[in-house]
Amino acid sequence: MSESPQVTRSLVGIATIVAIATLISKIFGLVRQQAMAAAFGVGPAIDAYNYAYVIPGFLLILLGGINGPFHSAIVSALAKRKREEIEPLVETITTLVGTILLFVTVGLIIFATPMIDLVAPGLSQTPEGIEIRAIAIQQLKIMAPMALLSGLIGIGFGSLNAADMYWLPSISPLFSSLALIGSLIALALYLGESITQPEYALLGGLVLAGGTLSGAILQWIVQLPAMWRSGLGKLRLRFNFRQSGVRDVMKVMIPATLSSGMLQINVYTDLFFASYIPQAAAAMAYSGLMVQTPLGIISNMILVPFLPLFSRLRDPSDWPELKDRIRQALTLTAITMLPLSALMVALALPSVRVVYERYAFDLAASKFVALVLMAYGSGMFVYLGRDVLVRVFYGLGDGQTPFRVSIFNIFLNALLDYILVNAFGAPGLVLATVGVNLVSMVMMLWLLHLRLGGLPWKEWSRPFLGLVAGSIVVGLLAWVIRLGLEEWLGSRGFFAILLELSIPGFIGLGVFAVWVSRMKLPEVDLLVSRVKKRFQK
Repeated sequence: MSESPQVTRSLVGIATIVAIATLISKIFGLVRQQAMAAAFGVGPAIDAYNYAYVIPGFLLILLGGINGPFHSAIVSALAKRKREEIEPLVETITTLVGTILLFVTVGLIIFATPMIDLVAPGLSQTPEGIEIRAIAIQQLKIMAPMALLSGLIGIGFGSLNAADMYWLPSISPLFSSLALIGSLIALALYLGESITQPEYALLGGLVLAGGTLSGAILQWIVQLPAMWRSGLGKLRLRFNFRQSGVRDVMKVMIPATLSSGMLQINVYTDLFFASYIPQAAAAMAYSGLMVQTPLGIISNMILVPFLPLFSRLRDPSDWPELKDRIRQALTLTAITMLPLSALMVALALPSVRVVYERYAFDLAASKFVALVLMAYGSGMFVYLGRDVLVRVFYGLGDGQTPFRVSIFNIFLNALLDYILVNAFGAPGLVLATVGVNLVSMVMMLWLLHLRLGGLPWKEWSRPFLGLVAGSIVVGLLAWVIRLGLEEWLGSRGFFAILLELSIPGFIGLGVFAVWVSRMKLPEVDLLVSRVKKRFQK
């Protein structure tokens, strides 16, 4: 905010705060998923949950997530406004958005049955699917209020970040995980070893839904004291929808929401095809979380501090610096994502076994999920790279371009799903998403090239190609070491599997660190020097 007395934190300082908070949240998110896997495996309760969660989860990511359109629009609008303008603007936007989402909540409760049938039509074709469908309908009704809560959470995240507060928004998903873990512990204490029995699938599904809703409520509640203390709005209704600030927010928020919504239509398309493949939805959820855990930490480190910078460099006179910042963000994305992607593909099976294989989650489930994880892992760079470029357009005040790109990619995703699911099954659905993200990234790079008067392609491509080559080397090396360890140690016992995961992983990361150090990238030098200064203090 333009008159904030705080000195603006450095990029590294913000990234450090966000990384630590996000890491804590992601660890608890992974523990939550492990608890779900141990209790339900890939059975009907968790399969139903993944269909029922499509719409509430979509809204929580779309509206309530850090770096989501609500967050981006609020940060872009509030970062350039005077402090006395902030409170009435936030309260007015909350009133407007809350009213709309209240109607959405009621609609989800009333139309839960046709919604599930729309998301997963394949469930009605088998007895097992009919059971999953019945559980999913009840779960959706319970989780429907998340529509309203998502909007409130997203507005709170954006307001707090605009006020230079990053810890609470990044740590708050922790409370959601704790609520769900607590619900599962209560269920386990009540049912004991019978928790895995098929006759308790409905009860387990209802507990999953109730715990998820409780977590969303907690995420919203923990924001309120910080917002009130900082003058970022209270629980007050305001109906002055004509003020200029509201128009500024909606100018970015509406097309950005539609654009992100188009991406979620791709998720729906994937689940449409997945409903015809037993256990595919559960496998996609488990493997998706394993990718999203490191991806979420690193994406927040990159996107959260860069978004305000992109917004401040929208003037044509600042475009040379904007291009430098885009290169910096994309290079950091490549440095972090490419080697992780290579290791995720090479070490997929031991990764799944270490994280999930216990109680109801057996070796057969691990092998099935590992194939899907390999597909997810291959697309980590293009997923985050696309998000970086979307934020550049948001910073320029342009939500229309990402929206148009997303519309094109809906049809591309459906076509790729149809082609690849027949060739590869469930992993093909994920590969289709990877292809869509790659096309999106290329399209937006070219559009930025036209808009900003040209991008320095040669200068950008050399370090990128070097990082790709280094990552391929790392992936192949980790794969060979892992096969050797499997031959030597076998694949029985948790510690043997842990060694098969950790030894190739650490060696691979060490080799990549040496590789990157030889490339003399300024982004690496800057990051290392800042980290050293912090430790010296």
